[in-house]
Amino acid sequence: MSELTQAEVSALREALDDEYSAWATYEQVIADFGEVRPFSNIREAEARHIEALLTLFRRYELAIPDNPWPGKVNRYDSVREACEAGVAAEIANVELYDRLLAATEREAIRTVLRNLQEASQQRHLAAFRRCAEGGPGKGHGSVRKQGGRE
Repeated sequence: MSELTQAEVSALREALDDEYSAWATYEQVIADFGEVRPFSNIREAEARHIEALLTLFRRYELAIPDNPWPGKVNRYDSVREACEAGVAAEIANVELYDRLLAATEREAIRTVLRNLQEASQQRHLAAFRRCAEGGPGKGHGSVRKQGGRE
């Protein structure tokens, strides 16, 4: 197995950090509003995304960082507001993966990154858009906001 370039290591770390942040955000929404959709479904998908990336970390013998995001993510006044933020986050996620894919030619890494990008673009974004438009998962509630993921 050949050694990863610094750009590849950075790309994997950035992807994992983004997935950690998304998981923690959706976990916080569920803590605040209950097992609401689409957050309950997408949180489970984020856990699978994290595991896919951790498989690459183990394969390339990289140190696995802890998730620094629990308790440090944005909180929302309603599920709908959280869904609107989810739309923006998934759009940014697609752009992130475009950039990260350019960092490597290794097919194992590219496959995982493409799969994660496709999930954001094809499934998560659509679910958050439906929710933001008042579909499944709409909710009302009040919580204080705190800093975190932009």
